[in-house]
Amino acid sequence: MSGLADLHLLAASSQLGPARSQMAFTLGFHILLACMGVAFPAITLVANWWGIRKNDATALELARRWSKVMGVLFAVGAITGTVLSFEMGLLWPGLMGRFGDVFGIAFAIEGIFFFTEAIFIAIYIYGWDRLSPKAHLWSGVPIVLSGLGGAAAVVAANSWMNQPAGFDMDAAGKVTEVRPLEVIFNGAAPYEVPHMILAAYMVAGFTVASVYAVGMLRGRTDRHHRLGFIIPFTVAAIATPLQLGVGDFAARAIAKDQPAKFASMEYVEETGPNQPEVIGGIYKDGEVKYGISIPDLDSILVGFSADTVVKGMEEFPAEDLPPSPTLLHLAFDTMVGIGTALMGLALWFAFVWWRRRELPRSRWFLRASAVAGAAAALALECGWIVTEVGRQPWVVYEILRTEDAVTTADGIWFTFIGSLVLYASLGVITVLVLRGMARRWREGDLKVEDVPYGPPRS
Repeated sequence: MSGLADLHLLAASSQLGPARSQMAFTLGFHILLACMGVAFPAITLVANWWGIRKNDATALELARRWSKVMGVLFAVGAITGTVLSFEMGLLWPGLMGRFGDVFGIAFAIEGIFFFTEAIFIAIYIYGWDRLSPKAHLWSGVPIVLSGLGGAAAVVAANSWMNQPAGFDMDAAGKVTEVRPLEVIFNGAAPYEVPHMILAAYMVAGFTVASVYAVGMLRGRTDRHHRLGFIIPFTVAAIATPLQLGVGDFAARAIAKDQPAKFASMEYVEETGPNQPEVIGGIYKDGEVKYGISIPDLDSILVGFSADTVVKGMEEFPAEDLPPSPTLLHLAFDTMVGIGTALMGLALWFAFVWWRRRELPRSRWFLRASAVAGAAAALALECGWIVTEVGRQPWVVYEILRTEDAVTTADGIWFTFIGSLVLYASLGVITVLVLRGMARRWREGDLKVEDVPYGPPRS
């Protein structure tokens, strides 16, 4: 029996690298589409509502165009999300076999929201020329609510992995009872769920706005481009300060509930008060190199006092610490730094709009806005690195190790290569389709009579 166990561990360890790589790549790709699926319908609905309320044909035109983009992105996201669902069973049978009955509840709920969203996206797109203005607008509301509900369900499953709750196990480690509400509303859900939803609104808002910022930098300063910039940028600007607040709360919660993760991502070596905040730097051979240290700030951020005691890496066995403190720390710093910069950009926009009721005239503002979408996406990816790598070596925190959950089957590198080819193809096709749609719109393919229930334009 011991020999069989050793063979099992050897097989699992050989598949751990490719399984992690495949999961990281496919999740990193899908999460961007998921953000658009969660938040882009709300942005589209704002334009639709504004067009009806102000009798604004330009806003209605934008909403109709965006609804078509929304349909394309939803279709691609459905493909990448389906691949991810198969990967959970293919790559991590130890997790699904042992705890599938527990956190599978959240994925079942997400499936209900997914199909609801799909149905109403079809109704919304089909209903432009067939429903009254108000009925058509209301048909978009379930899309927004389903996106929020689906995101909350999936992130609840992930937060459960960080703070497992709501189940009982027997002496053999088999789940004997599941309490669904405790699973969904676990200890990490109150900050992980809003953190992800706000991130989605930031990514979608800044990304859509960046497209119109590039157009304005190229001289397209018509009302179509200005309004196309203002609506999504405003949504993202509102979400940004809320996100910074939630992120601050989340960091303190992690310091309390996942101290090994916090110690690694903040380079806290020894337990004690007066912990400095380190910006940048590389952790090597037990010391931080090239970082900027701000005395006492880490303790102040955790407990609002320099006397706050923060646990250090010395408190934990080496095998229970995340594998790469440098990766964690730099990802965390990048996420916070980008969030702060986007907050400055949002304040710039808000101040000028408050004073003049117009966009900032500086081309530097447009240049910054043009890269804001990519920056927000990078911050999102860094946040997921902190969440997922920081939980290692556990797939279910302090209960199931990742090496015990991974498959022992051969050939994971081949499925990884297949995923790379599939996702790269989907990415290229999506970009080509969207660019083709944009080109036709610029060339005037959408005629005045195509604008639904809008006022005639001279």
